[in-house]
Amino acid sequence: MSAHQVLILLIIGYIVFSIDKKQKFFPVPVVLVLLGLVLAIIPYFDDITLTKELIFNVFLPALLFVSAYSFPLDNLRKNKWIIGTLGTIGLLLTVLILGAAIYLVGNLFIQLPFVASLLIASILAPTDPVSVVSILKQSLSDEKIADIVEGESMINDGTSIVVFTLLLEMFTQDKSFSFGYFIGEFLYVSIGGILLGIIFGWTLSKAVHYSKHRQYQVMLSIIVAYGSFYLGEAIGVSGVLSTVTAGLMLSFEFGRNIKEDYFRESLDGFWNVVEPSVLSLIFLLIGIQAADYLLFSEWMLAIAIFMLSLIVRFIVLNGLTLTVPGWRHTISTKDTGLVTWSGIKGTMSVALLMGFEAAADNADMLISLTFAAVLLSLVIQSLGVYPIAKKIKQ
Repeated sequence: MSAHQVLILLIIGYIVFSIDKKQKFFPVPVVLVLLGLVLAIIPYFDDITLTKELIFNVFLPALLFVSAYSFPLDNLRKNKWIIGTLGTIGLLLTVLILGAAIYLVGNLFIQLPFVASLLIASILAPTDPVSVVSILKQSLSDEKIADIVEGESMINDGTSIVVFTLLLEMFTQDKSFSFGYFIGEFLYVSIGGILLGIIFGWTLSKAVHYSKHRQYQVMLSIIVAYGSFYLGEAIGVSGVLSTVTAGLMLSFEFGRNIKEDYFRESLDGFWNVVEPSVLSLIFLLIGIQAADYLLFSEWMLAIAIFMLSLIVRFIVLNGLTLTVPGWRHTISTKDTGLVTWSGIKGTMSVALLMGFEAAADNADMLISLTFAAVLLSLVIQSLGVYPIAKKIKQ
């Protein structure tokens, strides 16, 4: 991808974000992805490829850090048990149940191994609310639902990549599914990533006291965002969870030790530019990349997988909230429906999908099915968030 192409994509992103300032019901990612599909037919963009390395090494650490650093810690404390449960146990149950459902339905259309079904489910399990969070906050008087949706996404980004990595290893090495091995590795990689993030975030939060210059504090935040991710991946634990935890830890430590407004003003000036720039590039690239996979014969199965992902997500979320008595008063069945619909597939799902593409041979049909389900989720659910939220508000 050339510098000229990047500049053109950024200009397109700038125009879309600028227009969207007055839109309440048409999220930016939908527009960008659809524009990406249009750009894919222009020869000038033929050589653009969205790779696993580009997403994981360039885009993802920045987006993860912004999500964690900017998430209000008071909201996390208030909803910590719901967010933590949905982002961990909820995700694991979603992968298992959705994987089983995809296996049963999928084999009516094509030959689909159980591990492959679980792998597709793990790609579709993480959520990416992006701009729907602001829509939820505009549509609802109570921001609780938006906080839960945003917090769940922040946590399940980390757990989903751990689950995906383990299942991908089983798939590529033709291993049968082992529940004991799966849980053991999941705990090791997850806990390791969280501990590394705590240490990394806390240690670097102390380094800021050596300088009061704002530009150096911004430099420090870049080190936290990318350093915690790269170090976690290098030592075999979850870089995603490491970055998320480091971002939360850094925000917490700075909030305690220096004037929070001063610190956030420094970082916001930088990261509030980085985030829309990265989102512009990644969603346009998703559209361009998706064009290669959308011409396939099993669209009915892709639609079925998309519908199953919604049904299973609602069953899991509603089941968990009904299981804990105190949560029944915190989140109603209507709220659960809105949280379900707001669980849009996006950046993390595509990142995992590109990882699947890089590691697996002769898996074009599985990639096409999953890519189609991701795009259906991104477009249909994004467009439905505003009217559904307004309906529930009435």
